[in-house]
This record gives sequence, C-alpha cells and structure tokens, in this order.
Amino acid sequence: MRTWLLLISFLFIGTAFVQAAPSVSNSVENIDLNLKDHEMAITFIGLSAGEATLIQGPNKEAVLINIGGEDTEIELEEWLTLYDVKKLQTLILTEDGSNLSIHQINQLIDTYDIEEIMTTPKIAKKLTNQISLSSNPRVIVWGEGERKNLLPDLTAEVQFAGNEQNEGLDVLLSFFKHRIFIMSSLSSRAEDVLLKKNLEDIHVFKVPNSTKNNSVSRKLIHFLNPQIAVLFTPEEEHLDSDILHHLHDSWAEVYFTKRHGTVTLKFTETKYEIFKIPTGEKE
Repeated sequence: MRTWLLLISFLFIGTAFVQAAPSVSNSVENIDLNLKDHEMAITFIGLSAGEATLIQGPNKEAVLINIGGEDTEIELEEWLTLYDVKKLQTLILTEDGSNLSIHQINQLIDTYDIEEIMTTPKIAKKLTNQISLSSNPRVIVWGEGERKNLLPDLTAEVQFAGNEQNEGLDVLLSFFKHRIFIMSSLSSRAEDVLLKKNLEDIHVFKVPNSTKNNSVSRKLIHFLNPQIAVLFTPEEEHLDSDILHHLHDSWAEVYFTKRHGTVTLKFTETKYEIFKIPTGEKE
C-alpha cells in the first residue's frame, strides 16, 4: 500500500485535477499526518456538495465540522478512511440544518462512535428524538461566548450563534498562536456582532457560501485580515466576484476545494504548512 506522509506531499502543490464529482484521488491510498505532541491538522474536504472539515490531533483524536451535502456520504467516508479516522470524539454542526440528513448522522454515529454533537438549538431539537441510540451521543446546544477544549491545545469559542435565515454557528479555533475562523452566518446582524469581537488577523478563514445579494462584506474581510481563505463553493459558481476581490485585496491566499482539491493545514506551535490533495474520478 502506498502510504503518503504529508511531510513530503508538497509534490502535490499546484497539481491540477479532473473537474468531476470529487472522490479520493486514485494516486493516494493512505495519508499519515505524522502528528506529534503539540501538533494538529485541519482538513477542508473536497466534496462534490456541501462542507466538511476534519480536525485531527496527535493521538488519533478527531473532530468533524459538518457532514457535506446531498449524496456525499460515500465521498466523506472515503476521505475519513484516507485520513485514518477510526473515531470521532465530536461532531459540530454549524449551519441551519435545513438539508440535514438524519440517516447520515446516524451512520456516522454508529461507524465512528461519536461521543457528542455540538450544534444550534434548532438542530439539537431535531436530533434529540432521531439520532441513533446505539452509542447515545450527548447533544449539546452551543451558545455565543461558550468555549470548549476540542483537542489537546485546541480551544473552540462561539463568536456568534444565530437562529435566523442564513445564520448558524461562527466558531474561532485557537491553537497556540494560530487562529482559524469557521464562519457559517451571512447576515448583517452576524457581521455587526463579529466586528465587535477579537477577530483581527485571522490565520485561516473558512468563508461561508454566499451570493451577490448575501455575502461577506469588504469591511469584515479587512477586519479579519486572513492569511488563508478557504471556499467550498466552486469558483465558477461563486456569484459574488467582489468577495474574491476583497480577499485578494487583503493579500489572502485563496483556496477553492472544488479546484485545488482537499486542503490540509498542519500546525505546530509556531508555524503551519499547507498541503493539497487532488480529487478525481474513480476508475
């Protein structure tokens, strides 16, 4: 079996891939992140629809943020297998839950022995009577200002928790000096709150899906001043070209999972490295 050690996988940087429904690249069979103490990795998974972000620590700890879109269950399972995920301590659901698949969540609970699900009040209510009882994970409502240690050295804090249209959980991940902002909400109310938070100079910004009429403002992007921006929407389908201009104007390095593939960032106490794993069709 060809095992990929991400310490040398920089060879993939800049690699193009087939523009098709993303699946695990045939050239990659396994990824060993080789995480040591005081290290962690965050992976923005290149699915054909929706968002899924994987966080991993040095002792096989793993956290999943969101579960992808419609008909992506097999894709997600392939990527979790590729990254050698055997168990998920925590599942975080940040969006409004309108397209949430209870069946898929139950499958994830049974397969990965999920201990807890952290989410909004709306989703928590939906899950309480429908999730699998085999492992009986705790369903925890996450509110603004609440903090949790997700992994050793990694803290998550909710910056905004909205219950209106296009709102959800916006979460700041802090790992030593590194700050990763996972944003889901798109409303003027959310922006007003976020602009009052300590969110300047973010290292990594997960940009929420947006349209021309409902997008992240230039003011917020320049306030966050991200080094890296990750978008799950295809570049050609991203209806708001202004947001791309604003990101480039702030000198952010922009990655589209539909174009660049799955994007992994590996963090130590003082630095991080970026790796791209191309997606492609199964033969």
